[in-house]
Amino acid sequence: MNEILKSPSLYVQGPDLFDQLPLYFKGLGNHPLILISDGGAQRFRARLEASFSSASFSCTFHTFVGECCWEEINQAANHAKATGSDVIVGIGGGKILDTTKAVAYQLHLPVVIVPTAASTDSPCSSLSVIYRPTGEFEQYLFLDHSPNAVLVDTSIIAKAPPSLLAAGMGDAMATWFEARACQKSGSDNQVAGKPTQAALALAHLCWDLLQKNGVAALEAAKQGICTPALENIVETNTYLSGVGFESGGLAAAHAIQKGFSFIPAMHNAPHGCKVAFCTIVQLILEHAPEMELRQVLDFCISVGLPICFTDLGCPDPDLELLRLSAEKACVPSSTIHHLPFPITSKELLAALLKADSIGRSYHASSLSFAES
Repeated sequence: MNEILKSPSLYVQGPDLFDQLPLYFKGLGNHPLILISDGGAQRFRARLEASFSSASFSCTFHTFVGECCWEEINQAANHAKATGSDVIVGIGGGKILDTTKAVAYQLHLPVVIVPTAASTDSPCSSLSVIYRPTGEFEQYLFLDHSPNAVLVDTSIIAKAPPSLLAAGMGDAMATWFEARACQKSGSDNQVAGKPTQAALALAHLCWDLLQKNGVAALEAAKQGICTPALENIVETNTYLSGVGFESGGLAAAHAIQKGFSFIPAMHNAPHGCKVAFCTIVQLILEHAPEMELRQVLDFCISVGLPICFTDLGCPDPDLELLRLSAEKACVPSSTIHHLPFPITSKELLAALLKADSIGRSYHASSLSFAES
């Protein structure tokens, strides 16, 4: 099978990029439909209208509500057709951006992605994660191509809640460990090919930059300022992780996170926070060296990522729901089977409980947890 690397046609990152957005629409369209939340519209609509009108664009706004689900996708697609929109633009977080990509895919239109937080690696991928309106995972929607443009204004991202940046680091942290598992097992990546050396290098660079810049970037976000460390982490969370996961491949961490969507008490935990904890679970399944597990736990604590169920807002999860989530994570089509060994839902359930126990012990003391 061929090796495949997939990435956006254009990636632009820097401060004060928001007012320059129309510069990057050349050849894409003149009548954008802009998907944005009500809160995002209150913050940015006047600024966007001024920017697009000065460049002779006629834009229509569509208010995103709720989940990236088929109901929302179809509603936005119908709005785009009714208004004659010729390019679809998403401004906001991961669910808005995944919905935007799905709408453009349905209508065969160009898509421009403008994240307002570096909270997931969704912006650069040719993938939309579809949920049911009630929040449970439904399917991966594999798209024909990556976004035509991803435009990242770091001055806006610097002012987003620091917890969102931390969540993005959790998502990015999984990138290397999942790509490494795919390499070991010879599994396909997310674009139906084998990981390229470039993809594996990008995935490894994610973990390297997180360890070097994560704490400093979080401090900059708390102050609402752009610094070299913040710029590095925004690129890590958005581009390196986005291309790295898609072209490097997914394994257990994201599969387990999908299973968590069947535990209502975890619905409010950000995607990247759940992925961070699930990365710990993957390392336990892999019998990772204690030093590596400690590195991951120490990093999570340093940037406020969860290492136990209590950190995820679910201190005492229902055992039957945990068992159900493990079963859902181990369905035959799951990427958990990209691990270089077979795994059952019973083994996963045991690893989930062990990860929680290790995390609680690690919070309580710095003593060895090897026997936990």
